[in-house]
Amino acid sequence: MQSSDLKKLKIAVVGAGYGGAAAAKALSLLGADVAVYEQAARIREVGAGIGLRPSTVNRFREWGIFDAVAKVSSPSEYFEILTATGEPIMKEAWPADGEQAHTHLIHRGDFIEALLGVLPEGMVRLGHRLETIHDDGDRPVLTFAGGERVEADLVVGADGIKSVVRGELFSDKEPVFSGEHAYRAVIPADDAHGMVTDDNLRMYVGKGTKVYLLPLRHRGQVSFDITALCADSTWNPQNTKDDMLATVEGFDERIVAITRDLDMDLVNIRAVYDIDPIDTWHSDSVVLVGDAAHSMLHHQGQGANSAIEDAGALADALRAADTVPEALARYQAVRKPVTDKLQAISRQGWSAEEIESVFPGQKPAAAAPQE
Repeated sequence: MQSSDLKKLKIAVVGAGYGGAAAAKALSLLGADVAVYEQAARIREVGAGIGLRPSTVNRFREWGIFDAVAKVSSPSEYFEILTATGEPIMKEAWPADGEQAHTHLIHRGDFIEALLGVLPEGMVRLGHRLETIHDDGDRPVLTFAGGERVEADLVVGADGIKSVVRGELFSDKEPVFSGEHAYRAVIPADDAHGMVTDDNLRMYVGKGTKVYLLPLRHRGQVSFDITALCADSTWNPQNTKDDMLATVEGFDERIVAITRDLDMDLVNIRAVYDIDPIDTWHSDSVVLVGDAAHSMLHHQGQGANSAIEDAGALADALRAADTVPEALARYQAVRKPVTDKLQAISRQGWSAEEIESVFPGQKPAAAAPQE
């Protein structure tokens, strides 16, 4: 689209998570009039650590925000998979993207703050919970709790796995339970019993359980994550310390000790869900990004990265196409095949057999298979 046409676009982004904040940044750089509507009354630090892949970091360089992210992250050389008791299974350098070779490890809260911090003041409007969206093919209308109505030329649904935009317009399928619970905490590096000495992610694979240790050394902390099989599909389960300890039985004694020492008030516990791939992400004037379009399990660490890539691809498509409908079709054609594949790979998890399928020639036999 011509620069003059892009500057006339009024864009409403629903949700101020990774996908929404990144989309707002990328689209505002086109010159469009962008507003972000977030249901939370305030943005608070939640979650644990994630890895930002080189392709994601390159988007930040393109958007001129790399320095803001680099200040609150650490570059990492490789990731490693080990058995429950620490025998190595495989060690892999992070894949490069052009000259950018580093994955950056970052706390989710720092990441959101960094993204929101580079948006113009007033662009993000808190306390806006979307209730309905009406799309007549021209200018969709958003209605928020309390009755406020907003019209836009383009609506970007970045409202997560329970997306109202997706549910109203594109798919009524419910999120899918993975059969796992995730326990996540951020602890001082000194409480990691000497298990973290560099800036590289390590995953320990046991029978039905995976333990992730992700260094956040720029914070003096470690993100500690246990993902374990569990039949309870309650969205926010009420597990106990004993439940957690049972999941790491037979693991390295230091992992057991970390688990035993956790303050349960600081542990985020949730059932793990994703969504089945959906056929259509867009109409002529509404489009989905991030988890709203393709929520996936966290085993491959691709959720946040995919949301950032969505934002970049959407901006690229609007710049290249002649019209908004053409741009949205182009965006889906570029991104959906990639995320469909990532959703499928993420559902594989990391059993011994799955490590062998993803990394042929490695020696996964020492890892006990999941059941």
